[in-house]
Amino acid sequence: MKKFKIKTGDEVIILTGKDKGKKGKVLKILKDKDRVIVEQVNMIKKHVKPSTENPQGGIEEKEAPIHISNVAVIDPKSKKATRVGYEVKDGKKVRIAKKSGEVL
Repeated sequence: MKKFKIKTGDEVIILTGKDKGKKGKVLKILKDKDRVIVEQVNMIKKHVKPSTENPQGGIEEKEAPIHISNVAVIDPKSKKATRVGYEVKDGKKVRIAKKSGEVL
């Protein structure tokens, strides 16, 4: 099982690609493909056939997965991209921002 330092609900910034510089919240992590889905980033248009839930059909806009190496966690202090480290505080292992040392 793969272990990622980015978790669901983290505020992240996009480092490369067409959405470079955009910020958003991680909605889902696809562990088997090393990808994440970020809110309002890497939007695609999907053509949907009419069905019972959607009798009209049409074109739906949704988020597409982006590779986990192309996103970085935002430092809570400086609001810039940072790497994630681990520290033991009060007997608990917590994630910290490498730049400022703040707990994530």
